[in-house]
Amino acid sequence: MAASEDRYVFHVEWFDAQADVIRRYMLTMYPRDNSIEMYDPRNKRAFLKRTEYAEISLGDLYIGAVVTVLSRQLKVIDYADDYTRRALESRKSRTLALVKPDAYNHIGTILSAVQSAGFVIARLKMVRMNQGQATEFCRMQGLGPEDAQHLQADVCVAMELVGDDAVGKWLAICGPADPNEARQKAPKCLRAHIASDRIKNGVHASAGHAQAENELGFFFDGSGGHWPTTAMFNNCTLCVVRPHAFASAGEIVSRILAEGFEISAMGLWHMDRATSEEFLEVYKGVLPEYHDMCSQLCTGASLVMEVRQENAVPALRQLMGPLDPEVAKHLRPGTVRAKYGVDRVQNAVHCTDLAEDGLLEVEYFFNILYNR
Repeated sequence: MAASEDRYVFHVEWFDAQADVIRRYMLTMYPRDNSIEMYDPRNKRAFLKRTEYAEISLGDLYIGAVVTVLSRQLKVIDYADDYTRRALESRKSRTLALVKPDAYNHIGTILSAVQSAGFVIARLKMVRMNQGQATEFCRMQGLGPEDAQHLQADVCVAMELVGDDAVGKWLAICGPADPNEARQKAPKCLRAHIASDRIKNGVHASAGHAQAENELGFFFDGSGGHWPTTAMFNNCTLCVVRPHAFASAGEIVSRILAEGFEISAMGLWHMDRATSEEFLEVYKGVLPEYHDMCSQLCTGASLVMEVRQENAVPALRQLMGPLDPEVAKHLRPGTVRAKYGVDRVQNAVHCTDLAEDGLLEVEYFFNILYNR
């Protein structure tokens, strides 16, 4: 290793469910070749020798981040040296992005804008606000009852975005609150294209760092109260955008909505090995790729959705295409797997195969895991 090579060190922790203990490590990232190594400070020995690891990058590592290394979910809890702290602490910031009810049909477009801008989506959930929650959230920005009434009209999608100058960057992408002003001053911004008036203006962006912290706490840390699932648990099927295809999640969501499906619940999941094996257990002994499919689900974030329509299971399966992307490209080139799939393991999406399993798979994520 060259003496001048950049390296960044983090304290991480992993919950070992089998032993019921939290294990702590030092994770070092080398951006030059995207390699990592891990050290066990308690036992004073190397845990993982330096190895290239394409599944995570330096941008994925920030305080509070969850990354998956060798099927272990590691939470980044602190910087491990002054160099890393100085280099990264001032660069990474957080903000709230909220998709309002009037922009429901544009959820995919907004996700694509977020991902194109280089943000990390750290947390995401679909919520339905009651009157008290909507009023409290609007009070944070000094907004009135009309804004609160609109926010409780239907579901919203809340996202925690992490990136360089996240607050200012997301504000610029959203544009002026008044869509007429947006079309004049920032014609490429989101509100210039999807907003209809100052209240139904598609998206919300935190105005400053302090407000962002308060708003993120409201949606993700409990100050807004308990957020019950928005899942309907009827006429439903499950769709999971796999980690390798997560960068295209916005395009996949847009396609689902454009085909007339309803997305009634949405969340971001980082699956560990036990969860992925439990979820895909029906394929054990059936598909030779079962273990590789479980491993792939553990490599990063998955976007999980309850999708509804009459005959939802076969209808969505038709849109997703054959399990093997190569077969899909030849027989059904317009399907999702034909466009975004790589092979039978990295085939872009999981969708429910059997009609009788649609409800069961939705309940697994949006009832069992959601309430754990």
